[in-house]
Amino acid sequence: MSLLNAVEQLKKGMNTQPIIVWLIDNSETDCLEGNSLEAATEEGTRFEKTLLEKAPLEIKTTTSNSQEIATPAAALSLATFDDLQEQMREQQVKLKLVSGHGNIGYGSAHNLVLASVKSDYHLMLNPDVTLDKQCLAEGIIYLAKHDTAVMAAPMAFHENGERQYLCKRYPCVLTLFVRGFLPAWLHKPFAKRLASYEMRELACHKREESAESEVPIISGCFMLCRTRALDAINGFDKRYFLYFEDFDLSLRMARQGKIVYVPSMQIIHGGGNAAKKGLNHIFMFVRSGIRFFNSHGWCWLRP
Repeated sequence: MSLLNAVEQLKKGMNTQPIIVWLIDNSETDCLEGNSLEAATEEGTRFEKTLLEKAPLEIKTTTSNSQEIATPAAALSLATFDDLQEQMREQQVKLKLVSGHGNIGYGSAHNLVLASVKSDYHLMLNPDVTLDKQCLAEGIIYLAKHDTAVMAAPMAFHENGERQYLCKRYPCVLTLFVRGFLPAWLHKPFAKRLASYEMRELACHKREESAESEVPIISGCFMLCRTRALDAINGFDKRYFLYFEDFDLSLRMARQGKIVYVPSMQIIHGGGNAAKKGLNHIFMFVRSGIRFFNSHGWCWLRP
């Protein structure tokens, strides 16, 4: 339960009111069913694993003395929801549910919560992410100290311990094609291009001096945001059902302030490649990519 552990560490260092967790059920059915949340009770299972594809975490600032969390949920049983609600209540965390709207897409599901909550910080979090217990505290402290920063990304690792690069430079079509669709053994001629795109030069040790860096684009698997900046741009662009919504959001958030890489925040991310998820995901990736480049400018070959 890395999310709850991170919340617990956050509460230890800050005087907060009870935290509110919003579960957003993006399933096609109107009723809660299945047993996905039961998995959260198994030893070693991550709480985030029970959530839908990409989950937001909303946090109220310490200066206002309250915090909120919002996260889309996978299908779950009412009994399990009640059990989890009681468990979280013991930790002064309130669990609420938003459902019945169907699968309206990642960004639109986030926007349902953004439209109804008042907070200072908002975290978008994937269900396949494990948080270091200090992750939230480190991120909130950083944003509280740096008023010009509006969004922060963590240092990430794959489940096998290898580095994962969540920060990106502005993409070009060739780079996206190589990275997304060519087999790994064909990446070597493009190694310099891929390293530049993934900003691999960023600090890789969380205690490295001056490790924080301003970046153009961050991954939607973990986006810790200043809520007023999200409100100013009206949240996600609902035209993106899946893919590139995080790129679009990053570029629009950058008009509100700085986007920063904060390696003292640490996560493990088990996310995957669109090309390995079947033709439907490839179609959505291409469609969203065209929309992104039409909106922000086409780049075909630039390294």
